[in-house]
Amino acid sequence: MYEIGRNKRAQQGFAFDDIAIVPSRRTRGQEEVNLAWRIDALTFDFPIIAAPMDSVMSPATAIAMGRLGGLGVLNLEGLWTRYDDPEPLLAEIARIPDAKTATQRLQEIYARPIDPALIAKRINEIREAGVPAAGSLSPQNTSEYARAVVDSGVDFFVIRGTTVSAEHVSSASEPLNLKEFIYELDVPVIVGGCATYQAALHLMRTGAAGVLVGFGGGAAHTTRDVLGIAVPMASAVSDVAAARRDYLDESGGRYVHVIADGSVGRSGDIAKAIACGADAVMVGSPLARATEAPGRGFHWGAEAWHESLPRGERVEVGAVGSLSEILHGPSRVSDGTMNLVGALRRSMATTGYTEVKEFQRVEVIVG
Repeated sequence: MYEIGRNKRAQQGFAFDDIAIVPSRRTRGQEEVNLAWRIDALTFDFPIIAAPMDSVMSPATAIAMGRLGGLGVLNLEGLWTRYDDPEPLLAEIARIPDAKTATQRLQEIYARPIDPALIAKRINEIREAGVPAAGSLSPQNTSEYARAVVDSGVDFFVIRGTTVSAEHVSSASEPLNLKEFIYELDVPVIVGGCATYQAALHLMRTGAAGVLVGFGGGAAHTTRDVLGIAVPMASAVSDVAAARRDYLDESGGRYVHVIADGSVGRSGDIAKAIACGADAVMVGSPLARATEAPGRGFHWGAEAWHESLPRGERVEVGAVGSLSEILHGPSRVSDGTMNLVGALRRSMATTGYTEVKEFQRVEVIVG
């Protein structure tokens, strides 16, 4: 505990860059490592989820992600549910020369209302390809569009915001009652972000299948600069993993998956997130660098086009390879942005672990 002057105490927090994974006394062959991840009734080849961002996921890239063994989440408040053909707009966004003009144009483009019929159309496109379909809404739009999402046959409903609370209070509108909402749904819900033990515990008590950990740390976010809000991710994941453990006892055995969502820009961050207790990670910027990514070398999130207080920006990330190469290699660069699955496999093998849940117990060191 730190004293910040005479009136404030602060806990020390650790980011992924502050820690490293410690090798154990044993190693394993890479062929012995099993990266399979199961949530609810579905099993995936590896514990990586593509973030619901228009620069990362289109229906086509969500399908490609599924065929490669992972889960892609489509932003159901994005261009694909506002426009029948958003391709010209995506090309226009990529041509804008400066960030300020890009933000203004994004605000204009995203002012068009969401079309519930397009929600159904996009989810059906993914389902008809034979891969799991997942869609994301913010808490403020969940009640209005939830029926369209559920009726489309979605496999996972993601409620994702800058920060999501199980105890939201508002005098301006009726807040979403997460517990009642999740209880009445027939599909598993993943909800977040959160970054503390208590907030995570409350979200777990709503009946969520998974909890997203993190906010304000993404490559295209400026939440820390604008709102002053952020929690270092290594500490956040560890605290939420502790909430998962305690909720498992409290609930008599109900396991809620912890998904790191923020500051996971390199393969080493993925390994560190799981080492701190995550079951899976949600990534954005690494996949925005795919040649198939709809952002065409640029990356932005929902915060970038907020109508009154943007907390993000369109950033240029470039293209480093295909989606398959970014996930499975081969890697032609040494900066941790390609062969994400292979790097996680090698990290686990090097430290002697063959299962993801076992790897959560690996020793880490500060420094």
